Amino acid sequence: MRRLTAIVVVVLTAILAFGSGPVWAGSRAHVYLFRGLADIFSTGMDVLTDELNKRGVYATSHSHTEWKALAEQAAANYKAGKEGPIILIGHSLGADAVMEMADYLGDKSVPVALVMPFDGTQSFAAPGNVARVINFTQRDYAYMRKGAGFRGTLVNVDVSSDPDIGHLNIDKSPRLHARAISEVLAVAAGHMGLPTAAEKQEKPEKPVTPPPAASAVRRDNTLRGEEQHEPAIRTAPARAEPFDAEPARGMAPARPETRPETRPETSAQAPARIAPAAPVSPPVAPAAPVSPGMASPAFPPQPPPVRLAPVRPLDIPD
Repeated sequence: MRRLTAIVVVVLTAILAFGSGPVWAGSRAHVYLFRGLADIFSTGMDVLTDELNKRGVYATSHSHTEWKALAEQAAANYKAGKEGPIILIGHSLGADAVMEMADYLGDKSVPVALVMPFDGTQSFAAPGNVARVINFTQRDYAYMRKGAGFRGTLVNVDVSSDPDIGHLNIDKSPRLHARAISEVLAVAAGHMGLPTAAEKQEKPEKPVTPPPAASAVRRDNTLRGEEQHEPAIRTAPARAEPFDAEPARGMAPARPETRPETRPETSAQAPARIAPAAPVSPPVAPAAPVSPGMASPAFPPQPPPVRLAPVRPLDIPD
C-alpha cells in the first residue's frame, strides 16, 4: 500500500511539474502575419507567408483589424495543446497590432516566442510573456523598449541608413525577409519558448547599427551602383565671339568662330576674317546738270554744248 501511494505521488508531481509550463512537443508552431492600412501597402507580408509555408512552417496572413479575435483563437489553441510556439509578424499598423496582441496574450498567460514588427508607427513596451523581439524600423521614435517583467531579448534593427528602404517597401525587402525567415526557423525548429543563455548576453536595449561602408552599400542591388557617384558638374558652353566684318556682296556670310569649352574667358579673341574688296563700278554722271565752264571735282572737264542756229520758217506760196 505504501509503495502504491509513493507511485501516485511521483506521477502527480511529474504532471504538475511538466503540465503547467508551455509544452509544445505535440503542437505546431503558428506564425501570424498582419498587413497594414486597408491591406493595400503590405503585400510583402503575403509574400513572407508563402515563403514560410514553403519551408514547412505554418503561417497565415491577416488584416491588422483582426488581431484581437485571432488572439482569442490563439489562446484557446495554445491551452488545448494545438499550437505553439506563437510567432507574430506585422507591417505598419500591422506592426502595432502584433505588439498589442502580444500584450493581450500576456494577460491570458499565453507565452509568445517571437515578435517581429516591420516599421511600426509608434513605440511599444515588450511585455513579460514575450521571449524575443526583433524590431525592423527606419525611425527612432518607433524603437521598442523593455516593459515590466520583460526578461527576453530585444533588438532594434535601424535601417534608416539604407536609401533603398522606405516605409512602403520595408515589408518587401529581400534582406529583411531572409533575416525574418532565419529567426522563425530557429524558433520553430527548437520550439524555443524562453531565451537561451547566449541570448541573455545581449544586454543593450538599443544597439546602434554603424553606417555601412561605401563598398558594402546595396550589395544586394547591383543595378543601382551608379548612384554611388555624384553627378558630373556641367559647365556652361562658351559664348560665340561677335563677327563684325560685313560679308562681301554676293558672297555667303562667314560662320562665326566659337571657342572650345576649355579656353578660359580671358583668352584673346580670334582674328576676324577680312572679306575681299568689292569690284569698282564705272563712274556715273551726276543727275544734276553741270553749268558751262564749271568742272566737277570728281570728273574731268567736259566740252561746252554745241549751239544750233534758229531755223527760219519757209514761205510756201498759196
